[in-house]
Amino acid sequence: MITKIDDISDLSSKLKLLGDRTRLTILSYLKVKELCVCELVDLLNASQPAISQHLKKLRVSGIIRERKQGTWVYYRLNEQLPVYLSAVIDSLPDQDVKACDNPDCCS
Repeated sequence: MITKIDDISDLSSKLKLLGDRTRLTILSYLKVKELCVCELVDLLNASQPAISQHLKKLRVSGIIRERKQGTWVYYRLNEQLPVYLSAVIDSLPDQDVKACDNPDCCS
């Protein structure tokens, strides 16, 4: 049970982050596999700066983690999420992640 004010504040902040459709969609893709920004841009048909801003918010909050490989950055779900966040993410529909067809991409 959540009792501390700081815990409630953290819970509130994280739930606000999950209130955005794009961020929820990103999480539903990351639930399936690790992806780079260019793959998410293609999957969501959104601009790279917009996707990067969403990823930054999710990363700073600790919901996702990043892994750098050369010039590319790959994002995945944090394996140590609180139970309430895991429950929300687990309830998201699985997304069909197609291979990126951009030849300049990270693949």
